[in-house]
Amino acid sequence: MRKTLQVMNVKCGGCANTLKETLSQTFGEVEVDLTKTPREITLDIEEEQMEVLAKALKKIGYPLATEQMGFVENTSAKAKSFVSCAIGKMNS
Repeated sequence: MRKTLQVMNVKCGGCANTLKETLSQTFGEVEVDLTKTPREITLDIEEEQMEVLAKALKKIGYPLATEQMGFVENTSAKAKSFVSCAIGKMNS
């Protein structure tokens, strides 16, 4: 099923490249909309894969907007997103 989900900490094309590259290995083609805030990703995903997606996003610093996180966890996600963004810029 095609779904559009809001994702935090996505700022630029480097972030989008990292999301596309990382998630495509498991979920196929991923679209990233940089015109909306919070940013949105669109992909084909079944409901039973949502937990896998949420963990994958969190691991690279781009948690779902619906995810509840404390201060330390939120700060950690932001730091991870900066590294993921830099990697995305280098790989583009």
